[in-house]
Amino acid sequence: MPLPDPLVAKVEALQNLLVSHATGGGGDYGDYEELRRELLNNPLTGTGLPRFVHTCRNLAQFWQFIKFRLRSYAERREYIWEEFRPLIESVEARTNAPLLPSDQQVLSRLSPESVQTVWQRALERRISDPEGAITSARGLLETVCKHILDDLAVRYDDAADLPKLYRLTSESLNIAPSQHTAQVFKQILGGCTSVVEGLAALRNRLGDAHGGGRSRVRPAPRHAQLAVNLAGSMTSFLVATWEARKNAGT
Repeated sequence: MPLPDPLVAKVEALQNLLVSHATGGGGDYGDYEELRRELLNNPLTGTGLPRFVHTCRNLAQFWQFIKFRLRSYAERREYIWEEFRPLIESVEARTNAPLLPSDQQVLSRLSPESVQTVWQRALERRISDPEGAITSARGLLETVCKHILDDLAVRYDDAADLPKLYRLTSESLNIAPSQHTAQVFKQILGGCTSVVEGLAALRNRLGDAHGGGRSRVRPAPRHAQLAVNLAGSMTSFLVATWEARKNAGT
């Protein structure tokens, strides 16, 4: 029988504490503040916590929120359960798919924090599922490219492979090697292109998206860690560049 997931247990502990407090059972103020702080600071849970956890710093503030929003105990229980359900399902399933629906939801609010959340989730798979982690790394980069292209109203083929998506994205953000004359920038940005092309090739060779025969090379955790960290660094760079462009109003 598998051991219980400690992260799921902490999320459920916070949920149960709030249900108890909202239905006349009380709750420990210190436990709430400790769980809240720990889960908010965890990239796997911080963005997925209900909005009222973000805004209610202690149980007194939560009580003022819940007592006027919903009158009956049953309504309060159902409300809290429904607010926590997506996060609990996401944490429980975080190693079960290359790029989870919850990851897609997180990345729809494209930000450095959302990239960090999905990046960390992929990195956690490097030991138990290196092939899946490599596929997740490629999926993270591809999804971020598509989000940025959509935001910039740049058309692309849905069937385009990762190198083509990255080339469109880099050109749209003015970070393609051909758009610069200084040799140092051409060299660095050319290296970024090579990294993306290498990730796509690595995923095709070692990832779990394609079937393989007996002679197929199996990736080690170190290969998965390399792929995830490269993808995370590249997506962080893309998002930072995209944000700088938006803030500059260009």
